[in-house]
Amino acid sequence: MIRATRVLRRDALRGEIVDRIVLDHGDRHRRRMAMRGLGGLSFLLDLPEPTILDDGDAVVLQDGRLIWIEAAPERLLEIRAADDRALKRLIWHIGNRHIPAEIGADAVYIAFDHVLAEMVRGLGGSAEPVERPFRPEGGAYAGEAAGHHHGPHHHDHPLHDHPHPHD
Repeated sequence: MIRATRVLRRDALRGEIVDRIVLDHGDRHRRRMAMRGLGGLSFLLDLPEPTILDDGDAVVLQDGRLIWIEAAPERLLEIRAADDRALKRLIWHIGNRHIPAEIGADAVYIAFDHVLAEMVRGLGGSAEPVERPFRPEGGAYAGEAAGHHHGPHHHDHPLHDHPHPHD
């Protein structure tokens, strides 16, 4: 099986795109995984380390051909508040639950969860279901991949030990 051994970021994209894959947030954070493009091309993603595959990036096959990456729409909650202070308060409550969140200028997006939707509404915010790609924040220790920066860059990390309980 042909291998894809590196990622070409969207701002440096050059080459022959021969297929595309549509992946949700979880499947865009990988190191090694057998994949099949929408056009039928099978390949082994075989990267040196776990890497976020961003929407518009490509993976490079051993022969130089490219597989385009698309972020799949996911069922999310779009959380809004009456003003900036109220939204910041909601962001604090969401962060206190240690769940991935994408923070926009006037909304926050989290994976759909009816319990969290009720919490947000109980705190005076709105929580409406939406379908869109999910690009959550990476966390304080995510760092940047060596040698590039192309806007928000996200990494997931396993839970860590800390002194406070999870809800």
